[in-house]
Amino acid sequence: MRFWKTSLPKLERPHANWVRPPGPIHPGMKIGLLGGSFNPAHEGHVHVSDVALKRLGLDFVWWLVTPQNPLKPASGMATLARRVEEAKCVACHPRIVVMDIEHDFRTHYSFDTLNALQRRFPGVKFVWLMGSDNLRIFRRWKRWAEIAQRVPIAVIQRPGTILAALNSKAIERFGQTHAVHDLANATPPAIAIIDGKRNAQSATAIRASNRWAEGFVGPIA
Repeated sequence: MRFWKTSLPKLERPHANWVRPPGPIHPGMKIGLLGGSFNPAHEGHVHVSDVALKRLGLDFVWWLVTPQNPLKPASGMATLARRVEEAKCVACHPRIVVMDIEHDFRTHYSFDTLNALQRRFPGVKFVWLMGSDNLRIFRRWKRWAEIAQRVPIAVIQRPGTILAALNSKAIERFGQTHAVHDLANATPPAIAIIDGKRNAQSATAIRASNRWAEGFVGPIA
């Protein structure tokens, strides 16, 4: 049983125009992208990733830990180094790769990150992953419609946001595809709603607990 403390070094790396692949990669590989603050990472993130790996036939899921989510306040945000390290502990899955690639790209908006990833890894078939709670507010993202037109999107149902997600601006505008297993090969816009067993854990609830306030994310077996 381990507990992770806050005393982690700051991430200081020069910006690189050529970014090293964060894991195994080859043309035609299917990779899900799960972006967010991960403040902190939790079992809900693992659940979304696991469902996506199984239902979409993905090779890997990349967790894109953002330096700062533009839709969230900087107050109460743990350091990027801490969030990355704790996300690696929570993920604990051979096909989930935790990274801070936005730090290298120097991007803060999902559209810019996606654009950089598709330029850097043109042979990869990316699928954007999100919970239904995020689809509900997707219209607030920078150039959200262009994201939907650039990459297939898989939405994993989360408790309490099912109907709201189905009535979202994105579904209203682009509709919904039922070709879930072949989503990575779909021509966007292609948004799939994936239902099944749901996980209600949230970062907000964890931050409200003493574990996060005291600088811990454990216990982790």
